[in-house]
Amino acid sequence: MPDGRFGALAGWAQRHRWAALVLWVAVVAAITLGASAAGSAYRNDFSLPGTDSQAATDLFKQHGSDQAGDSVEIVFKDTAGIRSAEDRVEPMLAEVRQMAGVADVRSPFVDASAVSEDGTIAYASVTLDGKTEDVPKEDVARIIDTARSTATEQLQVEVGGEAARNAEDKEGPTAELAGIVAASVILVLLFGSLLAASLPLITALFAVGGAIGLIALASHVFTVADFTPPILMLVGLGVGVDYALLIFYRYRHELLAGARPAEAGRKALDSAGRTVFFAGCTVIVALLGLVALGLGSLQGIALAVAITVLMTMAASLVLLPALLALFGGRIQRHVRKQQAKATKKGTAEGDGWRAMARAVQRRPLPTLLVGVFALLALSAPALGMRLGFADSGNDPAETTSRHAYDLLAEGFGPGFNGPLIVLVKGDQEAGKTVQERLATTDGVAAASPAMPSEDGALSTVFVYPTTSPQDEGTVDLVHHLRDDVMPSLEQATGAEVLVGGATAASQDVSETLAARLPLFVAVVVGVSSLLLLLVFRSIWIPVKAAVLNLLSISAALGVITLVFQHGWFGAQPGPVEAFIPALIFAIVFGLSMDYEVFLVSRIHEEWSRTQDHSQSVREGLASTGKVITAAAAIMMFVFGAFVLGSDRMLQQFGLGLAVAILLDAVVIRCLIVPAVMQMLGKWAWWLPAPLARRLPKVSIDRPQHS
Repeated sequence: MPDGRFGALAGWAQRHRWAALVLWVAVVAAITLGASAAGSAYRNDFSLPGTDSQAATDLFKQHGSDQAGDSVEIVFKDTAGIRSAEDRVEPMLAEVRQMAGVADVRSPFVDASAVSEDGTIAYASVTLDGKTEDVPKEDVARIIDTARSTATEQLQVEVGGEAARNAEDKEGPTAELAGIVAASVILVLLFGSLLAASLPLITALFAVGGAIGLIALASHVFTVADFTPPILMLVGLGVGVDYALLIFYRYRHELLAGARPAEAGRKALDSAGRTVFFAGCTVIVALLGLVALGLGSLQGIALAVAITVLMTMAASLVLLPALLALFGGRIQRHVRKQQAKATKKGTAEGDGWRAMARAVQRRPLPTLLVGVFALLALSAPALGMRLGFADSGNDPAETTSRHAYDLLAEGFGPGFNGPLIVLVKGDQEAGKTVQERLATTDGVAAASPAMPSEDGALSTVFVYPTTSPQDEGTVDLVHHLRDDVMPSLEQATGAEVLVGGATAASQDVSETLAARLPLFVAVVVGVSSLLLLLVFRSIWIPVKAAVLNLLSISAALGVITLVFQHGWFGAQPGPVEAFIPALIFAIVFGLSMDYEVFLVSRIHEEWSRTQDHSQSVREGLASTGKVITAAAAIMMFVFGAFVLGSDRMLQQFGLGLAVAILLDAVVIRCLIVPAVMQMLGKWAWWLPAPLARRLPKVSIDRPQHS
């Protein structure tokens, strides 16, 4: 039987196994050396053109206002009164004023508003010479070290602000190591052989190694956020092992069927290799759809993860066949030993999954209803999901940024940690009028005097809400100011008035992402469904896949909402990070399609051979249930390792991916899909004749002709 394109690729890799290996090692080494020499240029970009907060930032820069740069707060607490610490604090502030990255320092001893009413808590504002993402972390770290060196038993000194949060020491690669260990253990349990277990892992590590270097180089050209590397490492590890495992498992299946190692490799790539290619392309399409959301940092993450998935596909389709050619004989001997043991026991590969498939087929409707009800119940909390961004109030209790946040809230009220910066483009009299009106607005605790810019064209008013930055009351206040208060002020003063600052900007980003998300989801679901329609030539297969994939994702978002928004299991309550729904949707939808194609293509293969839909479902599940569950378990542990870290966004990302993969592999692929396929019967492969004539023929099954 002639090989298809993927079989031919496997044949080339097998014949030139050493050349393929050397080529991969050379490419990864060259990328790594190049990345080490060039370094990385990761930077965050949360700008969002067209919003009030971005317009305010642009005006700040244009008119030379100090507020163009972000700031950090050095916070002091002395129970004997802050004045008693002036001799220690002032020399330190003078030293900070001369440091790199510092534009200005305002001492609490010359600004009475920077001292709490009881005189025990005060803060010094350190204005940086740029936005947080533009100031080197080393410069901010030196400010933190210098400030905290003045602390005594009586004087507590902490440093807060977004720049301080970013500059604090991050944890080591705990999550990555935990993911590798979990993957290794599961693979050894699955195959009973250290050699067999190591091949998917080696393939994934090669792919991730190359991807990390490529992204570091790409960061010089594109905006790539500084939190991207851990995401791409764990996604690359999970997806890389997943793809290699699907191909390796089909290779093992062909060996059990009596094929020689070289033939088994070609057949595996002609079937599972096609699945991997299709699934990888789906993930990449979904990720590149994030570019349409128009947010710089999110576009960088999408590009980085898409490159990582592309590398894992290449490694699975070229490097893995070369490794199989090198070790095929030893793997074949091990598989035959396992087969002999199973024959002696009277068991066959997949017997347990066949039994489960029969149980589902006897009661398909109750199985379907129970599974869908469980997913809907988990999805329900997502209806009340509130998007936002974590701030210092969500940091671990031992960090200086969290201590500073708590001290400022204690001394000056909960809204002090998230002031709104109101910009008045007009004369100073207009600024004064705006300040007076804001000071008496409901939900405002205080409004600072209007501060003119260097050229006098702008005035800046700091507005302190009565609620904390993440409180819904603060969101309502921003809307009230923009929709009700500012229009009348603009009419009365003739000035342009904008509400900006980090708190308002976070809200703008969250609301813009939420507004654009439905279109993004519709495009990704539409493109993926079209691909499934072409591959399986069926109307119902893509409809079923789209609905079930959306259910697993919404259930994962529901769990995230319960844990992180409502504070289940001891998590700090707060909004769900604005990036999370889009990121999880893009990655999980593609990975879910991976399992969908792998399972349904095996069912379709059996259907093409037997035309018996019940047997096709049983044999499809028997052939794939074990590997889908193992692959899902690996990814669940790999992604779940994110939860071990302290970064709130990565914790939410990891939990969401782990839950979505668990539900997809166990509830959907092993229960709901067999139930639906059994109920549909031969109609599962129905395609209207007029549409069938117009659609191009694209096959994902291994060629059946002889």
